[in-house]
Amino acid sequence: MHILVVHNRYSSAQPSGENQVVDQEVGLLRAAGHRVELFERRSDDIAARSLPGKAAVPLLVPWNPAVRRELAARLRTDRPDVVHIHNVFPLLSPAVLAACADAGVPAVATLHNYTQVCPPGTLHRNGRMCTECVGSPLSLPAVRHGCYRNSRAATVPLALSLAVNRRRWWSGVERFFCISAAQRDLLVRSGMPPERLVVKHNFVPDPGARRSGPGEQLLFLGRLADTKGVRLLMAAWDALAADGGVGVPLVLAGAGPLEGEVTDWAAGRDDVRYAGLYDPAQCREAVARSVAVVAPSMSLETFGLVVAEAMAAEVPAVAAGHGAFVELVDDGVTGLLHQPGDQESLMSCLRRITADPARNRELGRAARRRYEQDFSPDVGLKRLEHEYRSAIADRSGGGEGPPPENGTTGSRGGTRASRDGGSR
Repeated sequence: MHILVVHNRYSSAQPSGENQVVDQEVGLLRAAGHRVELFERRSDDIAARSLPGKAAVPLLVPWNPAVRRELAARLRTDRPDVVHIHNVFPLLSPAVLAACADAGVPAVATLHNYTQVCPPGTLHRNGRMCTECVGSPLSLPAVRHGCYRNSRAATVPLALSLAVNRRRWWSGVERFFCISAAQRDLLVRSGMPPERLVVKHNFVPDPGARRSGPGEQLLFLGRLADTKGVRLLMAAWDALAADGGVGVPLVLAGAGPLEGEVTDWAAGRDDVRYAGLYDPAQCREAVARSVAVVAPSMSLETFGLVVAEAMAAEVPAVAAGHGAFVELVDDGVTGLLHQPGDQESLMSCLRRITADPARNRELGRAARRRYEQDFSPDVGLKRLEHEYRSAIADRSGGGEGPPPENGTTGSRGGTRASRDGGSR
């Protein structure tokens, strides 16, 4: 197939799982013989704009007419079979949907977060889950609270884009790829058309090396932000340290708004190390050396890439028991789930995951089996190809082919679990 991938790349100053997923899917498809091209904008480029150019960026968030013209012209010239949309904020805008309609090319879109129902896409505010805008056509609560960057002015363009382009999204995309059943269920409840929502989990490349021993550390790997449970983890770790610790150090790797706080907290301690921002090879090495990865997110994660990466390395996870984590982690089988936001529950799981090395290895082996079944590149490729072909057939009126094998998603109904309103 000939596929055009549309993506606004996030800033390189902070880790982006979404950028990583896009790059990995492009590589996977190309390796399988598909022709894949990119239509991109980069948030890094905003810094090089003139002062008036920077001031104009918020005006482009709801609609960028230049992008519509440029993309439509390219589609008419290149005639791809399908357009795969990822992120359009802030420089592309939903004008990419109009360009696809202009050229008559079917579009699919991966929903990496909750931006279809929440302007900042996190469903999180002031340290707690927030769904005030879910089902609201105007997202006025987000503006009132200044949910994006703690700024009402910065939130207005996002809320406006959501309000004026909601129906365009819902009618202009043949398939929305939800990356978990939990995400799909919430979006269906918000009013999105269920027949266009399918579950297509992210895949994770095989790291090549797996954990060979009991592990030497607990690892937090991700964005250093309150929504990721960093403060909860620090409080739980301090309480554990006061009670004698768990026998291995905690390593935190990443960047984000709490970087200074984490640096100060870890300074001078033997039981904690802040490692900064790892490159991909360092991430793989750190995961393979871990007793477990810790993902105490306070928000409803749509997937949880670090958990799947740990599973690939035969390493269990300790994760918050909500959102997509309840699909990735089979509690007591492939890892442990703690009560979201509960310090005592997190402490208990950290004790349990480190107390019995033999049991920990059993969890790791089960996690690897689950990875091979559901999150490997082979499974990811079959899912992508099937959904592309289904979207193309729908646009041409040709109907849909048989579902893929290995328990992967069907077409519009998602997985069996998502159709029944549950999760794995």
